[in-house]
Amino acid sequence: MKRIQSIDIIRGLVMIIMALDHVRDLMHLSSITQSPTNLETTTPILFFTRWITHLCAPIFVFLAGTSAYISLKSKNNISVTKSHLLKRGLSLLLLEFTLVNFAIFFDVGFHTILFQVIASTGFGFIILSLLLKLPPKQLGFIGLLILFCHNLAPLIPFAETSIFKFILMPFFSPTAIPLFAGKVFVMGYPPIPWLGIMLVGFATGQYFLMEEGKRKKMFINIGLIALVLFIAIRFLNIYGDSLQWTSQKSKIFTILSFLNVTKYPPSLVFCLVTLGIMFLLLAYAENCSEHIKKIAIVYGKVPLFFFVVHFYLIHIITIIVLFIQGFHFSQLEFATGTFGRPKGIESGLQLWTIYVIWIAVVAALYKPCIWFGQYKASHKNWWLKYT
Repeated sequence: MKRIQSIDIIRGLVMIIMALDHVRDLMHLSSITQSPTNLETTTPILFFTRWITHLCAPIFVFLAGTSAYISLKSKNNISVTKSHLLKRGLSLLLLEFTLVNFAIFFDVGFHTILFQVIASTGFGFIILSLLLKLPPKQLGFIGLLILFCHNLAPLIPFAETSIFKFILMPFFSPTAIPLFAGKVFVMGYPPIPWLGIMLVGFATGQYFLMEEGKRKKMFINIGLIALVLFIAIRFLNIYGDSLQWTSQKSKIFTILSFLNVTKYPPSLVFCLVTLGIMFLLLAYAENCSEHIKKIAIVYGKVPLFFFVVHFYLIHIITIIVLFIQGFHFSQLEFATGTFGRPKGIESGLQLWTIYVIWIAVVAALYKPCIWFGQYKASHKNWWLKYT
C-alpha cells in the first residue's frame, strides 16, 4: 500500500517542533527552575514556545494508531499485525528505558527512570495488539470514552492507603515511585489517556484511505468541531481540565490562562485543541509548498530515528555550552535530573539562542535522516521493522 503523504508531512512537522521543546528544556536559562507555562513568571513568547510543542506528543501517538490501522489493511492479516504490534510495543519500552533515558539525563546510574512518550506508545501498541479483533468503530468509541472520562479518575474515592489507588492511579496520573538505592520511577506519560488517543487514531485510519477531496472535507469538519468543543468546554470552566482559567493582569495573559491546558495527563481540552489543530493540518498538508513537503517528509519517514539521535545531539551541545560557560566536569550533575547543569548556579542560554540552536540541530540531522530513510527502504534487517 502506498505511503500516505499527509501523514509523513505532519509527523515530520511535529518532530521538527518537538526538537524546539527539548532544546529549550535542556538549555534555556530558566528551564530548571521555572515552568514556561507559569503565568506568574513567564512571558508570552516563552509561553507559546512551550505551548506550540503541545501538538507533538498527541499527534505522534494519534498517527501511530493510524499507521497501525493502515498496516493492518495492507497486511490483511490480524495475527501477523498483532505479532508485529506486540513486538514493536515491547521494543519501544526497552528503547525508552535504555537509550532514550540515557540520552535525556546522561546518567550512567539511571537514578531517574522515565516512562514518557516512547514507552506510552509502546504500551498502546501492546494493548492495541490484544484488541485487534474488535471493529475499529468499537475501538474508536473506547478511545473517545477514555478521552472524555479519564479526568474523572482522580475523583474516585479510593482511600489514600488503598492498594487499588497505588496500582491504578499511575495509569491515569503522573506518579513518582521510589525504587531501590535512591532510584525513582517517574510515570510522566500515564498510559491510559494516551492509549485513548491511539485508539481514536486507529479508528480514524479508515478515513485516510478515502478519496482526497472527501478526506479533506471530513478532516476540516472534525477539526472545527473539536476546536468548537474545546472553546465551549474550556469557557464553562467546569470540566475537562484540572487547571481552570482565570482573568489575569492583561488581556494577553487572560488568553494565555485560557490556553494553559494540562498535558500531564493530557486533559480532555488538551486533546480537543491539539487534535483539532492536527485535523486541520492534515486537511491542508498536501496543499503546502513542495519545498516544505520535501523537508517535512524526510523527518516524518524516520521519526523514531530522529527522536533518539536528536536527544543525544542536543545533550552533547548542552554539555559543550556548560564547558564554554566555565563549568568543570566535576561540577556537572547527572543524577539529579538537571541534565548535567549544576543546581543553584545560573547556567543556560537566552531564548533567542535556543531558537538558533534548534534550527541548527534540525538542519544537522537532515542528511542523516535522508540516509537512514534510504537505508531502511533498501534493507530488510529484522530490527528495521521496529524503527
